[in-house]
Amino acid sequence: MAKASKLLQMWRRLENRPGGRWLFSRAVSWQAPYFSTIRPTVRLLQPGSCEVGMRKRRAVTNHIGSVHAIAMCNMAELAGGLMTDATVAPDYRWIPKAMSVEYRAIAKSDLIAHAYPIDRAAVLAPDTEYPVTVDVRDSASRIVLHAEITMWLSRPKPR
Repeated sequence: MAKASKLLQMWRRLENRPGGRWLFSRAVSWQAPYFSTIRPTVRLLQPGSCEVGMRKRRAVTNHIGSVHAIAMCNMAELAGGLMTDATVAPDYRWIPKAMSVEYRAIAKSDLIAHAYPIDRAAVLAPDTEYPVTVDVRDSASRIVLHAEITMWLSRPKPR
């Protein structure tokens, strides 16, 4: 088995323990505070797949009472980033380079984002793009947002 990233190792230690998913989700939000605004809950993390949940609450709703677009984009970026981290070699860095979004329906419930690679056979090499798809679904399993995120893969620069 290939060596896992520190994030994936932490997930594997915590995912089945009482409060483990909550603790993992809080740790991710602490490391990247912007994601804490949506109070995400990581539901699944493995190479090639990630699921993140978000409850509909006042802080993520807009003036018409639906989940606002930027909260869903935030959720998509988190799911895509976690999936990328779990999939690429642990010594790689990654950063979102581009993101295109389609809003397909009004989001009026709790949401789940599912991220996966566009091409599961993609070559994961430094200084390349890694395309990721994220579908955000409502409680009726309708896709309310579809995102394609281009991740840029690289290795850390020598110090």
